[in-house]
Amino acid sequence: MKKKTSVFQSLRSLTVAAMLTAISVIIGIFCKNFLNFGNGLFRVTFENLPVLLSGMLFGPLVGGLVGVASDMISYLLSNQVYPPNLIVTAGAFLIGFLSGALSRLPIRREVPRVILSASVAHLVGSVIVKSIGLYQYYGVLVLWRIPLYLLITSVEILLLCLLLRRKSIQRLIGNI
Repeated sequence: MKKKTSVFQSLRSLTVAAMLTAISVIIGIFCKNFLNFGNGLFRVTFENLPVLLSGMLFGPLVGGLVGVASDMISYLLSNQVYPPNLIVTAGAFLIGFLSGALSRLPIRREVPRVILSASVAHLVGSVIVKSIGLYQYYGVLVLWRIPLYLLITSVEILLLCLLLRRKSIQRLIGNI
């Protein structure tokens, strides 16, 4: 008899990943509507925080799937007029995937592991890949996103470190 394998190891992990996707969508829509400057070029958003967290909790594949699902769902629910940008969706996938892959590195202390995984995931997914995808709409103005994402990455790292220290999150991790 063959053992069935699944991306999601349990119903609980599937449920938590779905909730993190929903949280990311809600944050993304809120930020696209209320914290949007420069006609979409400059958005102060923390929609990647649940994507990073899902990668760290469940691994690279689940993190990537949460990134893709949250990007596509928030696109469908927003009032954007341009077609879906698959390069930006690939950037969302890489944010979740890299945070999951790098958080598995054998670094003993939690804070350096979180800093490394979130920084590299944002650098590759947000700053490089998403900027390439947005270049077709904004041209060289897309370079102004870099300082903004340095600030957003710093805030998200701080929030991740605080979240992962919470006893409720630690219990959740232990039960998954």
